[in-house]
Parts: sequence; structure tokens; C-alpha cells
Amino acid sequence: MTLRIAFCASSAPIAQSARAALSRRYGDHAEEGADVIVALGGDGFMLNTLHRTQDLHVPVYGMNRGTVGFLMNEYSEHALDERLSAAEEAVLNPLFMRAHCGKDLVHEALAINEVSLLRAGAQAARLRISVDGRVRMADLVCDGALVATPAGSTAYNYSAHGPILPIGSDVLALTAVAAFRPRRWRGALLPKTAEVTIEVLEHEKRPVMAEADARGVRDVRRVHIRSEPGVAHRVLFDPGHGLEERLLQEQFV
Repeated sequence: MTLRIAFCASSAPIAQSARAALSRRYGDHAEEGADVIVALGGDGFMLNTLHRTQDLHVPVYGMNRGTVGFLMNEYSEHALDERLSAAEEAVLNPLFMRAHCGKDLVHEALAINEVSLLRAGAQAARLRISVDGRVRMADLVCDGALVATPAGSTAYNYSAHGPILPIGSDVLALTAVAAFRPRRWRGALLPKTAEVTIEVLEHEKRPVMAEADARGVRDVRRVHIRSEPGVAHRVLFDPGHGLEERLLQEQFV
């Protein structure tokens, strides 16, 4: 059976050129009713595509026309239908963020990689961290803190010296960003079912912003973060090059 493929591409010329070439060769169906969506770009575009198409329940296969491409497969115009038929599927559950901000504003968002709180002024942030309603860190002085999924553990979390988590593990990473007090605290591993609350202390003197996969809000007072099992992103990888293999490779570089 011929697969109905929907192509989408970032605005980069190399990605737009690839979409034109692949569309001519394999056809280009509407995303609604497609068997698979092929995203052409980098990791940022892949995340945007997963968020944008989450209600379609269609698997997404990325091909790298960007920079890092951790979530992407190698680009090639040849035998795409065979590659798609043989691809292995990984199911990713995002994080849910509810951020309470100034003027009683509440912002909600989903994050496939991580939810992060970052200082938005000249002074370090002061954060109080609770897990499942119990205060675990009464006063963390830092540049920020983040909660990462296994899929996002090699992104900002890893750069902040957080742990790499195996795909499929029921664990989240809570990681400090440039902790000042306590200086040596790097974070913790939490069960996937945990709900994390991060309160901003001295928010007027030490303003903080929150981001869910780089979509940010400012003047944050309190953020609740938890896994969202009701949303499942289906991501396709070439055999032997899935997320589990990539996570292992990152740890042995």
C-alpha cells in the first residue's frame, strides 16, 4: 500500500528545497488524513510540528535539514516509502505547565523537552521547590531550574549537567541551572507521576520567566509541572537509530 505522506518544512531555504524535491517524487497530502507527516528542519521545527499536529494522532518522521537534529533522521530523497514502512515508533508524553504570573494571569502549555524557570534580571533567582505538596528545597539561589522528560534530557538539561534518562523510563529530571546556594546541588530524579511546584521568592526584586519548549512567559510567581499521559506524540526513527540508541551514544562520546 502506498503511504499518504504530508510534508512540512521550516523556513530555511535548504528545508524548503528538500520539501519541493520530495513532494515532486512522493506526492504531498494534507496532514489531515495522512498516514505519516515528514518534518524537514531541525529539532526546534520538529518540536513545533509535534505540538501543532498533536490532535491528529499521526506519526511524525523528521529528516534533518537543520543543525543538531537529535530528533531527526538522516536526510535522503531515496527510498523514503521503504524507510517509513520500516521505521520504529517512540511515544513521548509531554509535560504540562501551569504558570501563575503577575496581575493574576495564568498560562498553560505543554513541553516535550522541558519546562524551565530562568532569572529575568540582574540578580540570581530564589526558588522554593515542592514535590507532591512537600517542600524539598526551601531556598535555592540560582540562575534557574528545569524539569526535563527523558526525550528532553539530552537538550538544555544535559547542558546544565543534568542526567541523561533512558527513553521509556518513568522518571523526570529536576535540574538546577548554575546553583549558588546550595552551591553543589545539581538536582534530583523524580517519578514520572510527581507534581513539581516551584515558587519564586522575592519576585519583584528577582524576576523570573518560565519556558515550555522555548515558549516563554514573564513575571512568574509560581509554576506547577507534571507529566501529561493523556497526550502521546508518535515519533518515527530509522531502525537502529532511535532515541534509545542516540541517548546511549551521547553518554559515550
